Amino acid sequence: MSVFNQIYPRRNTRSLKWDKMEKVYNMDDTSELLAMWVADMDFAPPQAVIDALHKRLEHPIFGYSLVDDHCKNAIVSWFERRHNWTVDPNLMLFHSGVVPAIANIVSAFTEPNDKIVVSTPIYPPFFNVPKNQKRDLIMCDLHEENGTYRFNFETLEAAFKEAKMYILCNPHNPGGMTWSQQDLEKIVELAIQHDVFILSDEIHADLLIDDNKHIPLLTVARANEANIITCIAPTKTFNIAGIQAAMTVSSNMQLKHTLEQYGVAHGLFELNAFVSTAIEAAYTEGDAWLDELRTYLSKNMDYVIEELTKIPGIHIQKPQATYLIWIDYRETGIEEKDMMHRLLTIGKLALDPGTKYSEAGRGFLRMNVAAPFETIQDGVERFKKALQN
Repeated sequence: MSVFNQIYPRRNTRSLKWDKMEKVYNMDDTSELLAMWVADMDFAPPQAVIDALHKRLEHPIFGYSLVDDHCKNAIVSWFERRHNWTVDPNLMLFHSGVVPAIANIVSAFTEPNDKIVVSTPIYPPFFNVPKNQKRDLIMCDLHEENGTYRFNFETLEAAFKEAKMYILCNPHNPGGMTWSQQDLEKIVELAIQHDVFILSDEIHADLLIDDNKHIPLLTVARANEANIITCIAPTKTFNIAGIQAAMTVSSNMQLKHTLEQYGVAHGLFELNAFVSTAIEAAYTEGDAWLDELRTYLSKNMDYVIEELTKIPGIHIQKPQATYLIWIDYRETGIEEKDMMHRLLTIGKLALDPGTKYSEAGRGFLRMNVAAPFETIQDGVERFKKALQN
């Protein structure tokens, strides 16, 4: 039996995904809701990570900790063998998460009223973080056709002419696109031409579906000439987000130094006592687990797509990466408010509404399929029940 078939009860475990739904969905009782919303897997991490943390717990002192060379070497080795990317550890910094890293980068490299470009629909912190820091947003909708997205470079270049920063999602969330070498090279060229800083979030890089490949932005042509900081992390890959760890890799030492000094000035010191242990174990011994996970996720996606697209008006493109399915329900004629009401009250199913990812997401839903197949089957039946009338 696959380790991914194991069901772990998660209610009342201080789980954001399972124990915060009352507040998220403004409901008095969510005890019957099935949580398939936030990007948090219902799988245990690799046994090697659990064993390493147990061993660390045998030492009873949890004082100030540092990220040592063993941990850094594990990161470098992982990205070399999984993505053909040689990360220079001297250009790497550690953070408590990708979203905190994004916030720090926005603050360190832009000023209030500077313009920041995002390609929508997009993960909400991409526009909420800059907005909260009083930056001006330029939302460039991706070109969508039958649920598949691509860049509109004409509108993107127009935005770059007045922007200070572009936040790229690679692979993209939602939708799960892995951007091509040609697309990424074009973005780098535009950034150099118009002096735009690129922040590339690559947290979903390892979660590739089927034979799709991830191209790290810092590996494409002329990337070393541009001002780029890439965010990477083991947290989505191995379902250890609660340990809170992420890394940034800069395209040059000046950017790294500026970000590092920003962290010093704002008291952003080393990470918790368990971070190095978890990262090193995951990146050293997590390959087989991840390979099995990717196969499992692909099968879950195939099942969900096959079943839900039997419903008139539902269309789904299989993601190239992530474990998040982007459900197109526009042809059903159901408005978002009614759709969410049906799902929550009839189906007892918690999904993300598309407008959470900007207005460009209207008519879509995001479903997390990183769960045991039994849970996926339950979710599909709940979705069908919500739309049966």
